[in-house]
Amino acid sequence: MPSHLSADRPPAQPPGRGTVDALITQARRLKGEVDAVRREAEGDGSDPQGRWERALCDLALHQLSDLDEHLAQLRDGPPPVPVAPDAVTAAKAPPAAPAGAPHGSLLSRVGSAEWNLLTDEAGWSGELYQILGRDPAAPALTLDELPSLVFDEDRPRLTAMVTDCLVDAKPVDGEFRIVRPDGAVRTVHMMGEPVLDTDGGTASMWAVLRDVSELRRSQSAVRETRDSLHHHQHLAQTERRLAVELQEAVLPWRGSLRLPRRGGPALDLAAHYLPASSGPLIGGDWYDALELPGGDTLLSVGDLTGHGPGATSAMAMLLGALRGMAMTGTGPGRLMGWLNQLLDATVQPALGSAVCCRYRPATRTLVWAQAGHPAPLLFRSGTGRALDAPEGVLLGATSGAAYGQAEETLDVGDLLLLYTHQLVLRQWESPRSSEAGSGGGRAAVNRLLDLAPRFGEARGAQDCVRAVVEEFGTAGREDDACVLVARVTS
Repeated sequence: MPSHLSADRPPAQPPGRGTVDALITQARRLKGEVDAVRREAEGDGSDPQGRWERALCDLALHQLSDLDEHLAQLRDGPPPVPVAPDAVTAAKAPPAAPAGAPHGSLLSRVGSAEWNLLTDEAGWSGELYQILGRDPAAPALTLDELPSLVFDEDRPRLTAMVTDCLVDAKPVDGEFRIVRPDGAVRTVHMMGEPVLDTDGGTASMWAVLRDVSELRRSQSAVRETRDSLHHHQHLAQTERRLAVELQEAVLPWRGSLRLPRRGGPALDLAAHYLPASSGPLIGGDWYDALELPGGDTLLSVGDLTGHGPGATSAMAMLLGALRGMAMTGTGPGRLMGWLNQLLDATVQPALGSAVCCRYRPATRTLVWAQAGHPAPLLFRSGTGRALDAPEGVLLGATSGAAYGQAEETLDVGDLLLLYTHQLVLRQWESPRSSEAGSGGGRAAVNRLLDLAPRFGEARGAQDCVRAVVEEFGTAGREDDACVLVARVTS
């Protein structure tokens, strides 16, 4: 309701109806677009970012609904004031709400009041009775009685606002919570001004009170989902940092390596880890090369299911066990069997694939085994082929599995390429499609075999790895991958 001080000024002219109608149309169009965005953001509620996006959309819809109703009231003008025989009495009593105002409309959420300090009388609009849950037949509460509806912890705030208004003529602008007779808790926003008499003293105070409970609930939901999203992102960043640090501590080397280190026939080695194109977590992929007693070299590449510190720590355990058992002189097939038993006995079940090779430089003999893993590729004289794979199932898939061995004699200049599934898979292919008998598997192998001319021109294993990374490093992989290249030297 307007301040009495404006009685000596001409009333403000309402804006043109056409202009307000245009604003209403724009607000409703925007509301429909926001509602469409919210429907697109609907999910199962497990994604913190999705919950945050839906909460923001809900808040925007609440605010746009309020804007639509405010504009409608602006267009239609104030409700009619009933004619009273006593003009002074009519001025003291705020206008009643129109009959039949729909529940939940603007008029049921915004009320007005005036407290006369000279007569200690109070006048409330019908809407304010609805907001506060009071019987319209009951007398309006005075300023001294109003705090009885307010939460104990909010009463000092209300008292301070009213005191500043009455004593220092400051405008009222603040919120407090009230408890309705039915036990419902509502949040009310109050705005008002003092009405001064001719001597400059405060004669009365008028206020507009708005029920902002739904708006505050929506804002609270946005804050909570935002905090949950930030917490989720912080955990994801921490997990990635731990996984990266553990992986860097476990993977044996970066760049190139020559084994055995003493003179004579050896392998020129290079390897590379390729992170996933999307997703923040590190998986359980590994590559390894280890000099064994007697001058033999152990080569291995593998992948464990899962991501994050759990998968990386399981990979570290498996790789440590593989190294330790290989130092005893155990053959690749037996090593795969023991690794399978180890995964089968772990508290948290996991699956893994691996290929393990033992190279004897004195005879240039390669003995190898695999567990559900792509066979090594052998490049010789400008062409390449996949080695014939011995029998072997995924690690951890079944108890007591047996793993076969295969043997291959290598020539000086031969190049071996070991890799994990996701190196050559596109986003729409699954790891199962890389099995040798499938069309997807043959296509994936052919992509690598097509690099044979570049390998033939390479000066060493490091150049070969670089060629692989240039070809596959930007592919749309959903998982990380590893590649290991070993070149036979004289």
